[in-house]
Amino acid sequence: MENSRNKTVLVKDTDAAWYVSELATRCPQYRYIAAADDDAALRVADQADIIVGLAPALSETLIKAAPQLEWVQALTTGVDNLVAMTTLHPSVALTNCGGFHGPQMSELAFLMMLSLARDFPRMIANQQQKTWARWPQSLLLGKTVTIVGVGAIAEDLASRCGAFGMTVTGVSNGRSDVPGFARIDKRSALVEAAAQCDFLVVLLPYDATSHHIIDATVLAAMRPSAMLINISRGGCVDEVALRSALEQGQIAAAGLDVFATEPLTPDDPIWTAPNILITPHIGGMSDIYKHQALPSVAHNLTAYSTGGAGQLRGLIQRDKGPDA
Repeated sequence: MENSRNKTVLVKDTDAAWYVSELATRCPQYRYIAAADDDAALRVADQADIIVGLAPALSETLIKAAPQLEWVQALTTGVDNLVAMTTLHPSVALTNCGGFHGPQMSELAFLMMLSLARDFPRMIANQQQKTWARWPQSLLLGKTVTIVGVGAIAEDLASRCGAFGMTVTGVSNGRSDVPGFARIDKRSALVEAAAQCDFLVVLLPYDATSHHIIDATVLAAMRPSAMLINISRGGCVDEVALRSALEQGQIAAAGLDVFATEPLTPDDPIWTAPNILITPHIGGMSDIYKHQALPSVAHNLTAYSTGGAGQLRGLIQRDKGPDA
């Protein structure tokens, strides 16, 4: 792309200064501005041709304040809020940042599976009450985990499940033969797949086709000993139906990192559902996140300067839903 040296990249992030320092070395053909908070970003948004930041932190107000905006590079995989923005003009390219979330997402899935299988919340409560109580510990060995949505993160999780001696199956309309999976069914067979697993793990992106894909019918099909793990998007699970399933003992437990409305308010009824483990949407986070994300951003800035939006990785087709 011509005149990329004159393009201004606004990095809006608490680590913006670090990103700018690294990117200026790797991609010196751009001018960079670092903004650590909303106020700082808004003051300079009118200069931005490109905005880089965590998708949830990029507000509609900021997008409106950038009249010459050409491209938004999210530092996250999920870009739901940006796709939904009517003020983000169709001509503005939108890219996400992926390919490196497998380790942290997989580890969270295992934290939930192990904690729920061994009833670790009960152990913590007993510790606080200085109660010595023992019970047989359920193993992951030999269990079946069905992953709904077979993308790169699912592949990473599948390999780790295999190391634990688990059988892995998948549900996906997009892929049918993936290493580490004993079988992959179409979404139309989700109910049947849910009925055969010990853990149902949701790793789907959220769109109209995945809204409440885990509904009362799917939950009713699961074994009473089975457990649901959702670490993708809250809208993929019908939370009212889930709470009912837990209260009625239709399933044994659930681990949720994502919710339809975030953050959860103190009066949200999901807090008090029985046998539930709640984490505050930390699945994609890590203590080395900026180092994980930097190569993707640098690659795209280089590609944009030479070939334009058509050369970008993670380009979101906003008129099409994902096929995972």
